Amino acid sequence: MAESFGTDAERYDQARPRYPQAMVDRIATDGPGPGVLNVPGVLDAPDILDVGCGTGIAARQFQQAGRTVLGVEPDARMADVARRLGTAVEVATFEAWDPAGRHFDAVIAGQAWHWVDPVAGAAKAAQVLWPGARLAAFWNVFRLPPELAEALAAVCRRVMPDAPFDFRAVARGGLDTHQPILTKAADGIRAAGAFGEPEQWRFDWEWTYTRDAWLEQIPTQGAFTRLPPAGLAEVLEGVGAAIDAMGGSFTMPYATVVITATRTAPA
Repeated sequence: MAESFGTDAERYDQARPRYPQAMVDRIATDGPGPGVLNVPGVLDAPDILDVGCGTGIAARQFQQAGRTVLGVEPDARMADVARRLGTAVEVATFEAWDPAGRHFDAVIAGQAWHWVDPVAGAAKAAQVLWPGARLAAFWNVFRLPPELAEALAAVCRRVMPDAPFDFRAVARGGLDTHQPILTKAADGIRAAGAFGEPEQWRFDWEWTYTRDAWLEQIPTQGAFTRLPPAGLAEVLEGVGAAIDAMGGSFTMPYATVVITATRTAPA
């Protein structure tokens, strides 16, 4: 599934939600600051590393906040879109990526850290972070309105009866469904032994979707990226009918949740 998101990278970039500005600002203004250690050339280097940067959605938000970002992305199709939209990207998995002696003021990962080995990833982040710099992995967690969640679960059970998903839980969304991911990320940071105690931040916001806007996002979600066209069309038809019954639009509550810790000074 991790390799399937680049199937339609342009749609992914256009349809996927962005991140709350309050979160971007908090991370962007934290840490020791580029050049604080007076390392020659550091002021000209990227100061944020974006792991699993995809098409550069988060990277561009941090660039707009005044930071310089380097992306690492295993899917060349996603990386191509990110580069075209203004983010420098190196194609590799984070575990295999070569930092070539570079260090960063922050390592971020939006909707991506669950694809990284939690302990090896945290250890790699520690390798490239300045002391006092921050690792921040974050996810947008949504909760569909109940009537839409039920409609989505019903059509998914019909179209994908053998899929390894609890479609009722996936459709319902919410922090309960993400808690195993958050716990695994925090435990990996602890196990790496190079960070302070992980913290969990939460930023609540909401977004109103039209029928067409939500149907555009569905094919970019992991449960549907490999679905044959006929099956995807059936899912979209069922969900679209449910949104029509709600008046053609709905408001989605989001919580952007961050698992974060700062790099401790080497012993």
